[in-house]
Amino acid sequence: MNVAELLVEGFSRVQGTVHAAVAGLTAKQLGTRPDDEANSIAWLVWHLTRVQDDHVADVAGTEQVWTGQDWLSRFGLPFPAGDTGYGHRPADVEAVRVDGPDLLTGYYDAVHEQTVRFVTGLDAEALDRIVDEAWDPPVSLGVRLISVLDDDTQHAGQAMYVRGLL
Repeated sequence: MNVAELLVEGFSRVQGTVHAAVAGLTAKQLGTRPDDEANSIAWLVWHLTRVQDDHVADVAGTEQVWTGQDWLSRFGLPFPAGDTGYGHRPADVEAVRVDGPDLLTGYYDAVHEQTVRFVTGLDAEALDRIVDEAWDPPVSLGVRLISVLDDDTQHAGQAMYVRGLL
């Protein structure tokens, strides 16, 4: 297995968990929060997808799927175009409402497709490229992709946990 295949496998597992987390749920269930400070399944899946979209588009030098394929208007959320959910307060989480799972999985699948297209062309040498010098030490492409994958996995697991509570 090469680096690209490993990354595709990791992101594909996130895709499977995202689909399992939302399958068959109603709008009400997707928006349910275990308490006033907790995140809903809809917010968790939207957020993990926004982060993946934002970060992968940045390192790939491409437009985000969110704006490029106009998921921004399809979701109709009251946030600026660049919002990924980072720092959201409970009222922001509450604002992420969807009619059903198809909007969430449609957006995730489009981001997944763009992610796979990008990582498929990578080799081990490419992962050493510095993509963010704002950190000490500077962040390489490999570290950024693993960071995104880790964040996605955690939030997808949280969505499955909330589903279990339902």
